[in-house]
Amino acid sequence: MIKKAALALVGLLVIAAAAFFLFAPGMAERSMNKVDGKPLVEVGDEARALHDTLTIVDLHSDTLLWDRDMLDEGERGHVDLPRLQAGNVALQIFSSVTKTPENQNYDSNSAEGDNITGLVIGQLQPVRTWFSLLERGVYHGEKLERAAQRSDGALMLVRDPSDIAKLQADNAPVGALFSAEGLHSLEGDPDNLDRLYGAGLRMAGLTHFFDNALAGSMHGEAKGGLTDMGRTVFRRMEDMGIVVDIAHCSHQCVADVLAMARRPVVSSHGGVQATCEVNRNLTDEEIRGVAATGGVIGIGYWEGAVCSTDPRAAARAMKHVRDLVGIDHVALGSDYDGAVTVRFDTSELTQVTQALIDEGFSEAEICAVMGLNALRVLQAGLEPLKAAS
Repeated sequence: MIKKAALALVGLLVIAAAAFFLFAPGMAERSMNKVDGKPLVEVGDEARALHDTLTIVDLHSDTLLWDRDMLDEGERGHVDLPRLQAGNVALQIFSSVTKTPENQNYDSNSAEGDNITGLVIGQLQPVRTWFSLLERGVYHGEKLERAAQRSDGALMLVRDPSDIAKLQADNAPVGALFSAEGLHSLEGDPDNLDRLYGAGLRMAGLTHFFDNALAGSMHGEAKGGLTDMGRTVFRRMEDMGIVVDIAHCSHQCVADVLAMARRPVVSSHGGVQATCEVNRNLTDEEIRGVAATGGVIGIGYWEGAVCSTDPRAAARAMKHVRDLVGIDHVALGSDYDGAVTVRFDTSELTQVTQALIDEGFSEAEICAVMGLNALRVLQAGLEPLKAAS
């Protein structure tokens, strides 16, 4: 009897474990990557016709974090290939999230603890990724590359300037560029940047929700500027052709980057203090600084970026940037699949086109905002400086 009971218990544990690994990752994503279901903007014929002509670029999504096939249309989350195609997206930048702090918030986070480890194990990712941030980043690059290889040409990796030109051809595939949300994935060794570059990394933020060995985060404890290692890595990124992203950087980090920049700098996803006074958003001085480098500011669609999920709020933030520094410095930065709640997923980007029309943007300005500005910056930023000199 005892033996039978023990076997039954083992069987129940096996079933429970199987159910956990099968269902828990999907349940976790459904609870974090939401569409709120509130009323959408009514999209007119003018907006639809214009939208079909646009070359659209989104500077930030966290889709690689989640356990689903991005080639299939999903029932959860915000981004996959069919929805990118439906939204007429020419290029999606896919970011690698390798660590987030416990009790994550916008104000102050310790670098201790990590929410991602449980997700990585729960998704049964390769064991090498379980306790290595570097290996998680490399794995995400490999995951994106495998998706492109399996897509029958529908998804194209973007790794050098010549790839940018291909995105604007008739019947072009959807482009995919690999980025990183914080370079704590270097694990304290600048030479690991070469490993990530080899995995396809062509854009990277220096920090995420906590201070790291490179710089202070806007959401960290010390919120300092670039460290000596951070300056070294920053210069390497510029030399290699990796676009520098200041999203999540502390104010001092942003100031240090802008003072050093020799190339256009990107703020991939967020908002502006003038229309949404949240600490992660850029001040007018910082907006001017990004513009002075020739860079762009990607505006998101969630509460923390624009204080609403209404696309009109995103359009008002874009209008502020345009009025302050000019249309050339406005871009899209959705933060889709980044544990955010939005009004619309990537298949419904006509919402943004209509909101921009309603805010008085011209057709030429909408073309620039929706993608041409971002393509210009990427075209310039992906060329290695050493190879060009």
